[in-house]
Amino acid sequence: MSETERSNRVREHRRRLALTQAQLGAQVGVSRQSIVSIEGGNYSPSVYLALRIAAALGAAVEELFPLHEEARS
Repeated sequence: MSETERSNRVREHRRRLALTQAQLGAQVGVSRQSIVSIEGGNYSPSVYLALRIAAALGAAVEELFPLHEEARS
């Protein structure tokens, strides 16, 4: 899987809100390490976790985890 396929916008939105990884993790019920892995593209969250992250960041799931052109084909 290429870097572009794994990319997400969690880090960008989290930083915009001045939240640490630990703070976001606490809000959504996971460890800081889980947030690190999600932001780095090494772990894909479950639908339920993605929804909790989106709610905590005030964003739509689609904004945080966009589909890529190759996935739409």
